[in-house]
Amino acid sequence: MIQVTVKESSNRVSFFEMSGHADYAEHGQDLVCAGASAVSFGAVNAIMELTRIEPVIEQADSGFLKVAFPEGLDEKTDEQVQLLVRAMIVSLKTIEQDYGKYIKITFTA
Repeated sequence: MIQVTVKESSNRVSFFEMSGHADYAEHGQDLVCAGASAVSFGAVNAIMELTRIEPVIEQADSGFLKVAFPEGLDEKTDEQVQLLVRAMIVSLKTIEQDYGKYIKITFTA
């Protein structure tokens, strides 16, 4: 199962972390894993390209991804980052609604 943890406080997402594998299908044919990966990497790439910020990214071959967003950004940039990361969360929730046996999203304060 893919575990997604979103750290949110004061209505601001400070980081998200994904780990595990969906095991929905064979490697290379796992639509849940491919969808979650595409959504998360697409969002991170969009954040970097459109806001010009450099989040702190940790990644491992084992299916681990952690992305932390810097504090102290100007208000407009932070709003843009938050909008993009929240769009990613909406997409991941959509996957979770249909494939909840294979992906779980948890929010922490």
